[in-house]
Amino acid sequence: MATTASSRTVLSALIGLVSLSLLTTGCSAEAPAQAAPAELGTAETAVLPDLNTFGKIENAPLDPAPAAKATTKVFKVTKELPVYDKPGGKPFGKLPTVQVGSPTWVPAIAEQGDWAQVLLPARPNGLAGWIHTPGATESATNPYTVTVNLAGYTLEIFKDGKSQGTHKVGIGKAEFPTPKGRHYLMASIEETKNTYSKYVLPLSAHSDSHETFGGGPGTVALHTWPTNEHIGKSTSDGCIRVTPETLTKLMDLPLGTVISIT
Repeated sequence: MATTASSRTVLSALIGLVSLSLLTTGCSAEAPAQAAPAELGTAETAVLPDLNTFGKIENAPLDPAPAAKATTKVFKVTKELPVYDKPGGKPFGKLPTVQVGSPTWVPAIAEQGDWAQVLLPARPNGLAGWIHTPGATESATNPYTVTVNLAGYTLEIFKDGKSQGTHKVGIGKAEFPTPKGRHYLMASIEETKNTYSKYVLPLSAHSDSHETFGGGPGTVALHTWPTNEHIGKSTSDGCIRVTPETLTKLMDLPLGTVISIT
């Protein structure tokens, strides 16, 4: 599966939050089989709202257990894919094949037969929905997860449940806090306009304090800063600031990696 560099696009990230101006869990045991959804026509799919970092979906399902462990399955969207409120239920949006220049990969938090409940990148934070996986996806196993402890200013990378190291980070200031919850690595951007971070890693999360930021949708991201003086402090507008060494490790993670912020 693609991880980062092969799918990067040139976009601008402004200070604090990414400005995209161009721009329970686990397998359900003995779950009853669910019928495949009725095939949606092109016109029917087209009218569904896009589930991307620019979107906002009202009255959509939320992550039922944001503190729980996700599955290790991730899905790549290979054509526009309807997302349903439940297996065999009503579609409320569609996933595009590309998220801010990177291929769309979403993590599964539950599975029922050919259905997978996945995290979504639109507002509000914590959106989740069901996809019929044979419809337009490829799947892969992702052994990585990341946890961010805001109180401790730490980020820890895990592989197959084993720690790969803990790193100090900077987080959002009190009035613009980094949003808690179960999010995921949505895209990878090579930065060319600003100098504070060579690469920016947008998450599926958005600021709860900034409806927009710098002309973009207030997308929260992982990125570096010109100096490391902000590491271990609450000084950003919601983004997670990391050292260059930490960013290098994070860029090795596959898209769709779950980032749990507590």
